[in-house]
Amino acid sequence: MTQSQHAKKAAIDKLAIVIVTYKRQKLLATLFDSLKALTVAPWRIVVVDNEHSETTKSMVEDFSAAVTAQWGQTIADTEGNMNRVVYFPQEGNIGGSGGFSNGVRKAYELGAEWFWVMDDDVAVLPVAIEKLAPWTLHHDVIQGSRNDYDSGPFYWQYHFIVPLGIPDPIAPAAFGPRSYRLMNTMCFEGGLFRRNIVEKIGFPDGRFFIYWDDTMYGYLASKVTNPIEVKDVIIRRTRDIDNWNIAGLRQLNSTSDMNRYHIMRNRGYMARYFMVYGDYRPALFALGTAATAIKEVIRLVAVDKGHLRSGLSAIARGWWDSHKLLHDPDWRPMPALK
Repeated sequence: MTQSQHAKKAAIDKLAIVIVTYKRQKLLATLFDSLKALTVAPWRIVVVDNEHSETTKSMVEDFSAAVTAQWGQTIADTEGNMNRVVYFPQEGNIGGSGGFSNGVRKAYELGAEWFWVMDDDVAVLPVAIEKLAPWTLHHDVIQGSRNDYDSGPFYWQYHFIVPLGIPDPIAPAAFGPRSYRLMNTMCFEGGLFRRNIVEKIGFPDGRFFIYWDDTMYGYLASKVTNPIEVKDVIIRRTRDIDNWNIAGLRQLNSTSDMNRYHIMRNRGYMARYFMVYGDYRPALFALGTAATAIKEVIRLVAVDKGHLRSGLSAIARGWWDSHKLLHDPDWRPMPALK
């Protein structure tokens, strides 16, 4: 089999890579370099720029020229465009959640069949598409495994305890003989999903701004299919983050007060989705919310003690605002497209 035949066999039909970036051009450049090293060309690369930066725009133009020189043009999209790279600036910072919502919408409108979503602080492995392609023959939602910044394996909590609304901290790490495991969540750090899933559950919910949006998108996907995490490593993280390390294992990463606020506030959105699907258990969910707050306080003390006062305030404000969302009479879930 020739190299071109192998690449064709390993390709994913109308694969759109959706990247969300905001003021991290150095990290974005690393991601671009890794994309140019892919052994199989994607159909589209949609770069959602939440900064609307001239610097980022220029980077994307240079990247697009390099990609065209390397792979050539591709099948035209619904707008008649044959370039593989699409620059999609936003008017303001709408957060990762808004970026993924608009980016998936844009790729959908262009005619994408598959959506591979990622932030700007990762790099893809050269054989990533080849590794993912066989799984797309029988599965609609696929999460590839990842390596951490130090090249070691990154353990991700693939099972979500729905009544509590928290990741399962003791979910078995082994994949088993099938080299995959069922999941009921997702991570927008390399998550891959098919067009029919978007049609059934709608676009990602941009109202989260940051945090829990990918978790809930995976939860919604698990209502219409069986999402899987596969053993194949297809992506690596490129940003080092301070963390609480116990026995050589990362336990809690550093985060910002903005994240802390949304970690708590967005549990209100989470609860509303659980209500829609009949999974809301008030007492258990309240217990999960308390556990989440305790975890964030531990994170503050162990990793971010310099932000103790502001961090505690962010947790409290987020918790308070989550209650408002629980009782918002105008809230509606993201609508299905078909």
